[in-house]
Amino acid sequence: MAEASDYLENQLSDHIFRTASFTKPTGLYYALYTASPGDAGGGTEVSGGSYARVNLAPADANYKGTHGTTTGASSGTGGQISNASAITFPAPTANWGTVTDMAVLDASTGGNFLVYTPLTTSKTINNGDAAPSFAVDAFTNTIA
Repeated sequence: MAEASDYLENQLSDHIFRTASFTKPTGLYYALYTASPGDAGGGTEVSGGSYARVNLAPADANYKGTHGTTTGASSGTGGQISNASAITFPAPTANWGTVTDMAVLDASTGGNFLVYTPLTTSKTINNGDAAPSFAVDAFTNTIA
């Protein structure tokens, strides 16, 4: 389950309870980390060796609503959404190290840190390995 960053918590709080508006990101970029980030971001993102963040844009077709499908508005009671498409990174052309966490940011480089989660099992990714991929429903986010 993903944790919201301080940035996202502040944006949503101001949007809902105060006068500021939060503009929905046009892209959601998945990133891999070899040292865990926290609520303020940080950590060590993978770099080099053909690594690039993967965009799975905000769209009904890309995410299952809280009711478990990609059609219609969310209506479930658990507050959980998940990816409806695989999240596949480029094949590594150098050693990426041991990946421990995944995060979502709003840009292909830099950007605002939105949510993060540790991987269930850390994975060492080396030059020549198959492109790292996360299956449908592998990334979940719960608002509770």
